[in-house]
Amino acid sequence: MKKFSYVITDNEGIHARPAGQLVKLVKEFKDTDITIAKDGKVVKASKTLGVMSLGAKKGSEVEFVFEGPSEEAACEAVSAFMKENL
Repeated sequence: MKKFSYVITDNEGIHARPAGQLVKLVKEFKDTDITIAKDGKVVKASKTLGVMSLGAKKGSEVEFVFEGPSEEAACEAVSAFMKENL
């Protein structure tokens, strides 16, 4: 299991466009279960509405958890995506 936390820096937080891009990236790792959590609420990172339902705004901390054969690669890819886009 791999984990990493990220504080949202984008002024708009996780809105529709980046949420959709994140879900598309996560779906590339079919053999790995990826969740995202904020304030105790945990959702599958492969579901756009789930990700958006977290209401992650600028300054919010989110935590990703990766479990599966590709967890290392998935963690690196998602971490890079978050730093570049959010």
